Amino acid sequence: MSGSSMVGDASTWSRALVKVSPYTFAAIGIAISIGVSVLGAAWGIYITGSSLIGAAIKAPRITSKNLISVIFCEAVAIYGVIVAIILQTKLESVPSSQIYAPESLRAGYAIFASGIIVGFANLVCGLCVGIIGSSCALSDAQNSSLFVKILVIEIFGSALGLFGVIVGIIMSAQATWPSEV
Repeated sequence: MSGSSMVGDASTWSRALVKVSPYTFAAIGIAISIGVSVLGAAWGIYITGSSLIGAAIKAPRITSKNLISVIFCEAVAIYGVIVAIILQTKLESVPSSQIYAPESLRAGYAIFASGIIVGFANLVCGLCVGIIGSSCALSDAQNSSLFVKILVIEIFGSALGLFGVIVGIIMSAQATWPSEV
């Protein structure tokens, strides 16, 4: 195929993506924000919880104080819910004549990108907090003086989710829909 026939081809990805409603992209971004964040939290709780239960057999005293690791994992899901609510408030009604205007497309793509960033940042954050929480439970069962030291590392791991939330909020500020004409 020659390059000149590809320029005006009606089946290119760029032409297809421009024809998808910006509301669809926005809705997918909101769903990814909350869905993938909850997946990250669940994965972290699974990793932390299984190690906590196993280590509690050797040292039952660790059960209550190591629940903080599970709470850190739950915070990851809450980050996704908060951003999904913020992104949902960015949706505005647009006249059908302006639904494919560049400003509408930019707003839909901004909400989509914000949702993806927050969702996957929280997925990684949940996994990170889960692994560190697992290490915290296992090391606390062996030596109780290590609990606070590893807990500080776990706080740094949970900051990854906050960074994703901050970047998502900054990106969602670009979501301005065209005003009614």
